[in-house]
Amino acid sequence: MKGIVLAGGLGTRLHPLTKITNKHLLPVYNRPMIHWPLLSLVEAGVRDIMIVTGGSFAGSFLQLLGNGREFGLKDLHYTYQEGEGGIAAALSLAEHFVDGDPCVVMLGDNIVEHSIAPYVRDFGRQEGGARIVLREVPDPERFGVPEFDEEGRIRRIIEKPSSPPSRYAVTGIYMYDAWVWEVVKTLKPSGRGELEITDVNNAYIERGLLQHSVMEGWWTDAGTFNSLLRASNRVAEREHERPFDQFLGESAATR
Repeated sequence: MKGIVLAGGLGTRLHPLTKITNKHLLPVYNRPMIHWPLLSLVEAGVRDIMIVTGGSFAGSFLQLLGNGREFGLKDLHYTYQEGEGGIAAALSLAEHFVDGDPCVVMLGDNIVEHSIAPYVRDFGRQEGGARIVLREVPDPERFGVPEFDEEGRIRRIIEKPSSPPSRYAVTGIYMYDAWVWEVVKTLKPSGRGELEITDVNNAYIERGLLQHSVMEGWWTDAGTFNSLLRASNRVAEREHERPFDQFLGESAATR
């Protein structure tokens, strides 16, 4: 299982902070933001990881993360995204790295309370296809929102709907088999001029190949001032109760 952390983009919603650094290098409580999704992947047992970044501060990721030894990795891989182009465009840059293996993708500003290992294990038990992780939220209109059929299966995902068909958001945690690269190559830019990850997920839905998990515990992105503050406060509470380093060490000891 390969891991991909998407940490490109310009982070314009966080100006003026992101005029001098990449959004994913901003602090979330006691660590740079990029540490949290990286730690989540490592804790879930993913050891082969690529960081997709871009912009004027890409070199800072290498300076900060190095070869990944701080996280118990033998190596850490990097690739560079020119411009923005959307999540699916950033994902496409990791095709050569993944090399046909199943992969777990995390957005670099997504932070979770608990381990993602159960979702990764569920994906590993699937016979191919894709899996996404959902979370009930008070403001689903900010995200991709699933519409369910009568049997609780996802019928389609709607990006930032004005009238959300459910209270669930598609979090920035995606798991794909090798078909994802064929899907990405067929995508057309949306009205925003980007290749949308929602279109990738809907392609899997159309083939009956997408499953989902519902997350326990809190989840937040950190792409706005309010969500960045919320993420820092929630991580602070969690770290005081049980430091993630302790959780990571216990998890490694059981593998």
